[in-house]
Amino acid sequence: MTDEFDLIRRHFAGLTPAGEDVLRGPGDDCAFLRPPPDRDLAVSIDTLVEDIHFPATTAPGDIGWKALACGLSDLAAAGARPGWCLLSLTCPAADEAWLAAFADGFGALARREGISLAGGDMSRGGLSITVQVAGYVERGRGLTRTGAQPGDGVFLSGWPGRAAAGLARSLASTGQPDDPLIKALDRPQPRTRLGLELAGAGVSACIDVSDGLAADLGHILTASEVGAEVEATALPIAPELAAAGSRAQVREWLLGGGDDYELCFTGPYDLDIEGLAEAGGIAVTRIGRITAGGGLQLVEAEGGRSTLADTVGYRHFSS
Repeated sequence: MTDEFDLIRRHFAGLTPAGEDVLRGPGDDCAFLRPPPDRDLAVSIDTLVEDIHFPATTAPGDIGWKALACGLSDLAAAGARPGWCLLSLTCPAADEAWLAAFADGFGALARREGISLAGGDMSRGGLSITVQVAGYVERGRGLTRTGAQPGDGVFLSGWPGRAAAGLARSLASTGQPDDPLIKALDRPQPRTRLGLELAGAGVSACIDVSDGLAADLGHILTASEVGAEVEATALPIAPELAAAGSRAQVREWLLGGGDDYELCFTGPYDLDIEGLAEAGGIAVTRIGRITAGGGLQLVEAEGGRSTLADTVGYRHFSS
């Protein structure tokens, strides 16, 4: 008779190589870890729930990938190098094919990013996945949401909005398997390389874009007690996103859509974004500047302004 211990041994034990900081991984009551010297430990935890964080029709390999990508994006926002992770999986049945595909997606990203699965748990119930990640950053150099200063530039990696557009297509069943918008939703790319570069680049504050650009930039403004002006014409719009809807819809996806896992950060206005883009392997755009107050203002090409409410973006317990 198959039980959770058999499933863990078959699908997750040995899924990733053990890192130097993992003395003993899956198979015991506790993992044994040894952090490297002269490093601060960065830790984050995320739970993904079916039909809240991903549609029920999502392929299991994509769910596995995304479950880990969320945590890796948090580490990137802290400027931390991935170290190890813990996985707690609750699923309705012992479906071997589903578990094999889930493990394949999770393991593929884990091996690519160099993070070790150190342990976890498995139980029966409604489908949900909790992943705790840990990484390391040079002592005292971790990035936080606090520290943005008036005069700083506001910068953004990649092309937000694509995941929200992909979700709309997925729910409407109008997307194709090779649709780049669907791929952006199902296989987000944590900006690990860029995060590591930012930790030594004089960046003053950083956050990953998981709940929407306006909402997440708003978290930096709140934590740093500053405001910001974002230039509408500077917002990076991917061609596939521009072609996916009206101008108003595209802007809504870009500013309010989540699940992009890009990095939004602040720093010197003349920051070398070309060098960061080359080293980080992803485009970086300056989209505005930090102000002394005034909340988050969107500045149009003709000079008009609008205030982006702090309710823009996804909130679990909002009406």
